This record gives sequence, structure tokens and C-alpha cells, in this order.
Amino acid sequence: MSTEPPPGSGPQPPPPGGQPPPPGGGPEGGGPYGGGQEGGGPYGPGGPHDGGGGPYGPGGPYGGGPYPGDPLAGMPPLADSGRRTLARIIDLILVGIVVALITWALRINEYAVNAENVQVGKSVAQSVVGVVLYTAYDTFMIARTGQTLGKKWLGLRVANLAGGSTPSVPISLARAAVLWVPCWFCCACLWLVICGGWSFFDRPYKQGLHDKTARTVVVSTG
Repeated sequence: MSTEPPPGSGPQPPPPGGQPPPPGGGPEGGGPYGGGQEGGGPYGPGGPHDGGGGPYGPGGPYGGGPYPGDPLAGMPPLADSGRRTLARIIDLILVGIVVALITWALRINEYAVNAENVQVGKSVAQSVVGVVLYTAYDTFMIARTGQTLGKKWLGLRVANLAGGSTPSVPISLARAAVLWVPCWFCCACLWLVICGGWSFFDRPYKQGLHDKTARTVVVSTG
């Protein structure tokens, strides 16, 4: 009686080239980190480090990646805080020129100097003009397109955190009021630094304090 093993029951010869196939390999599998032709592995077809997937999607948690529950899913990347600051400075200069012209025409001065006593008194009227113009400018421009002139020139846009739509008039007004009212009647430029500068440290949405109040974010358009 023959004692030879049945065909196929013994070790198989290696493929040409002398290297055994990797476990789970093949043209359609790809192994645990992808690399195959049709998918493969928990990180998608390209693996965990080539931008092809991962738990946050191609954009990551700060770029609108489509991970579950992300309000920024499908939105452009969040704007750089430095560019936001530059856009705010541009808006300050533009509206400041208008404020200066109007208060000059109305003979309203921020400081009144008495020639005899050299007393300096702050004019509430100019503060009222300033806060009205800055708030109206921000509210109108943001509710219209999501962009002030400074933001438009630097490729930025204000969007609702939920969904990315342009903020409504009430939301834009609330956002502008938080930014400008304390600036003119209380803390001057210090409030602008605190309120706007908050975005440099805020995570995950890079919001200023006025953004947090209105539940908005600033995204890049270019």
C-alpha cells in the first residue's frame, strides 16, 4: 500500500522570487493598513499616514473632516488667527476714517482741552458714533456675505458653526455688539485684544469670545 500523502496536503513551494506571500495579502486585501486595490484595513485604502482616511478624514479635526458629529464636516479649513487679526486691523482703519470724518463734521471731539486748566474730558458723543458705526458695519457686512472688507481681501468668511451658512442679522448683531460695545465704553483696545485674541488659544474651533457668543467660526475661502 502506498504511503504517499494526498496531493496538496504538504507544504507548498514559494512563489517565484523566493518570498512567501504576506498574511492576508493579495491584490484585493491589502493587509491591516491598506495598500490593496479595493480598500483594506481600518485606515482606508491608503493607510494611516497618506491622507487617505483615518478617524478625522482627509481634513483632520481642524479642517472640516467628516468624523461623526463634527459641526465642521464639509466646511473649509478654519482661518489662521494671524490673518484674522490683520483683517480686523484693516476694518478698524477703514471704519475709523469714517468715524473721524463724521465727528469732525459734527464738531464732536473725543477729548476737550481747557486752555486754562488743561483739563481733558472724554466725549460720550464720539463713543456713541463710533460704536454705532462699527456695530452697523460689522452687522450689515457679515449678515450679507459673511465678510467684512478686511476679511474679503484676505480670503476669510464668518460662518455659523452648525452648517456653515451665513449668519442671520440677529446673530451678526449679537456678534458685533460683544466685540464693539465694551471696546468703546469700557476697555478700549484691551477688549479687542482679549476678545479677538482668544482665537489664538481656543480649541477646537479657534473662536473669539464674540464667536462663542454667536456660535460662529471664521473659515478660509482661498
